Amino acid sequence: MTATQSQPKPDSAFESLDQAVADLKTNALKWARTSAQERIALLSQVRDRLIKVAPAWAEEAARQKQIPAGSPLAGEEWISGPYAVMGACNQLIHTLSSMDGKAFLEDIPLRESVTGQVIAGIVPHSIWDRLLLSGVRADVWMQKEVTKDNLATHTASAYDIPLSEREGKVALILGAGNIAAIPPLDCFQKLFSEHQVAILKMNPVNEYLDVYLKDAFKPLIDAGALRIVRGGLEVGKYLTNHPDIDELHITGAGASHDAIVWGGGEETAKNKAAGTPVNNRRITSELGAVCPTIVVPGPWSDADIAFQAEHIATQKLHNSGFNCVACQMLVLPENWALSDKLMTSVQETMARVPSRPLYYPGATDRMTGFSQQGDNILKFERPGTEACLVEPLSAESPEGETRPWFSNNEVFAPAMSTYRIAGEDPAEYLRRAVAYANDQLHGTLGANIIIHPATIREIGTDTFESIIAELRYGTIAINAWTGLGFLMPQCPWGAFPEHTLDDVQSGIGFVHNTYMFDKVERCVVYAPFRPFPRNLMSFGFTLLPKPPWFVSNRKQHVLGKLLTEFQYQPSILKVPRIFLNALLG
Repeated sequence: MTATQSQPKPDSAFESLDQAVADLKTNALKWARTSAQERIALLSQVRDRLIKVAPAWAEEAARQKQIPAGSPLAGEEWISGPYAVMGACNQLIHTLSSMDGKAFLEDIPLRESVTGQVIAGIVPHSIWDRLLLSGVRADVWMQKEVTKDNLATHTASAYDIPLSEREGKVALILGAGNIAAIPPLDCFQKLFSEHQVAILKMNPVNEYLDVYLKDAFKPLIDAGALRIVRGGLEVGKYLTNHPDIDELHITGAGASHDAIVWGGGEETAKNKAAGTPVNNRRITSELGAVCPTIVVPGPWSDADIAFQAEHIATQKLHNSGFNCVACQMLVLPENWALSDKLMTSVQETMARVPSRPLYYPGATDRMTGFSQQGDNILKFERPGTEACLVEPLSAESPEGETRPWFSNNEVFAPAMSTYRIAGEDPAEYLRRAVAYANDQLHGTLGANIIIHPATIREIGTDTFESIIAELRYGTIAINAWTGLGFLMPQCPWGAFPEHTLDDVQSGIGFVHNTYMFDKVERCVVYAPFRPFPRNLMSFGFTLLPKPPWFVSNRKQHVLGKLLTEFQYQPSILKVPRIFLNALLG
């Protein structure tokens, strides 16, 4: 059904949906023409309500995900839920407060990359960034047509339209079921960056959150800018074809996207070939990928191996593996003497981190399917729960060349592949790994590079940056996990900007992006290779201990709450307690 075809007479079961859409349509123009100051006031009210519901929100999410009572893993639900949303409120308030003349750009350092592209250094931005995210930085690379002189023109351009000339639109957000912050942050993109009212359809997996979201976002609901509804596939179909829905955003699977745009099933291929989508509305999306983590050979110590093993285990097992940027393909150097030692350490780490069940529907079937594709599946045992499945591949073996299934299929579960690439020279090896990720792996959402600082110096900083420029991913993390880019709402979040509706891969468009850059190519996040205080032995002077999002962090449940409270009301008096718990983690 196209956007212009008439709808059948609605079933009574959909009357409440019709009313919700009608309410939004009535208020769409009013919302589009609300001033920045009015929006700041609403966001401030949201913050005040959010801090009150945050404990119950995090507790219920942990219970629904079957995290054992008292487990440090409950911290994941604080950090990837209320904390991330609170941070987005703060950052949007900052941007909107300085919207006149886009004054917020004045405090963002700019430079040119080795490719001549403009890079905006968005983190650190405040004293709090330098204290709590010591050593972490984030750069936004602009598309090639952006210059320092025209950056303002390509930033928050929706706010260049005078209030009296803005047009109202109704957007449908199809929420994700895995990470609590995704649906509200997707709504913020439409509400504050694009001036659109939004109806959020919760995913059945986490629709239990709607009571907390409705409470926290009551100011936006009362303003007629937001509606939150439940429902499964039929509700989704009804809303995606509703005549009063103007635009769509989906976080989910590529198959779901294609079903909306092209019809799904056999219709998809036929309609793609004919160039005749069944839904002509503008649609943006974030659809996951076979995300790589590239380990670069270098002079790692035993302590480095142990820490980075915890890092890799986190990239796979955070949220029990149900993340769109979970490590799906661990790329290792074939000729590095420490590759096997690192994998042994990853296996040992997975065996001792807190256990949790496979809460997401279909996980067992997906893991069975993964097992059936490989001949050499390894099982990294975990206490009290299913083993993490690992399929070892190699460019030097027939298996590596004849198993495209592993490079084409994201497994939304605790399963991953390893792929070994020859090359003793770090720069040459890294170029081969980047080419493999670009040319062989499905999707372009997030890629991670783990590399010793001495190896970067050996390669040369300019050469290293030129190699990063070749890696076609929307978020690249250097000695970090791309999930950190998700947690910092300043960072644009989305696929590399080259996909089309008929080859959508990881999606189209960026969300989060609280500075509202219009022409983003990628975001690059950097973190220290070694944690504090061990980094002091190698003259590293950053203060970031083991990150609170590590699955091995024993204090993440405490830190999640403390960090959320800090986001709400920053104070230097709160820092010592946060830092102490971070050291104990």
